[in-house]
Amino acid sequence: MESQNIRPGYLTAHQTARLLGVSLPGLRSLVHRGQLTRSGGSPRQPWYAAEEVAALVAERAARQSA
Repeated sequence: MESQNIRPGYLTAHQTARLLGVSLPGLRSLVHRGQLTRSGGSPRQPWYAAEEVAALVAERAARQSA
C-alpha cells in the first residue's frame, strides 16, 4: 500500500519502480548499487527524490538510444 502522506517532490517505491520500468526487487538493486538513494519515508516504505529519479530515467534513456 502506498503512503498517502508523502511530501511534494518525492515518489514512493512503487511510483519510482514504475517510472524506471523495473520491479521492486530491481529498484532495491539500484539502491544497493548506489545508482539511487532513499530520501525519506521509512525502511518499509521509502521515498525517492523526484529530481533524482528523473535524472536516472533520462540517463537510462540516453544509454538505450546510444
